[in-house]
Amino acid sequence: MLTETASDADVATTEFEDLYRAERTRLVRAMLLLTGRVGEAEDLAQEAFVRVYERWSQVREMDSPTGYLYRTALNLHRKRLRRLGVEVRDRLVHQDDVRGGDVAEDRLDLLAAVAALPLAQRQAVVLVDWLGFPPPEAARLLGIEAVSVRGRLHRARLELRRQVGGTDA
Repeated sequence: MLTETASDADVATTEFEDLYRAERTRLVRAMLLLTGRVGEAEDLAQEAFVRVYERWSQVREMDSPTGYLYRTALNLHRKRLRRLGVEVRDRLVHQDDVRGGDVAEDRLDLLAAVAALPLAQRQAVVLVDWLGFPPPEAARLLGIEAVSVRGRLHRARLELRRQVGGTDA
């Protein structure tokens, strides 16, 4: 009986490790797009993984453990914004000494434009356009209807086109 329990624990640990390896970098990048700060993005990702690990016996049985992970990270981000009273639009610090050519400047312009979007629109852009979640899955992660995600995406893309140009954001 002890061997079966140890084996189940090993399988669960391996499953969690697989999730961690598959999603860590992607989750940090997603949180970076929301926060604009590498350290804060890493902290949010780490805290989300800790919370998922603490509940892994339940999470591993869910239809989408990955979705639960991202939802946890998004909720942690919202909680930090409320607690700290951070003004989302003022959180990107422009660095005068950043040089590196047109590509780097374009990326900074795009990051600044995304950071200037309202939080709801920014979340939709990050989940759908940059992480590749379909709108219904993004809606589930955000706790809203898919039609709301599509509306947020539309408004966000219009604003991004206005700010940085191009045919689509």
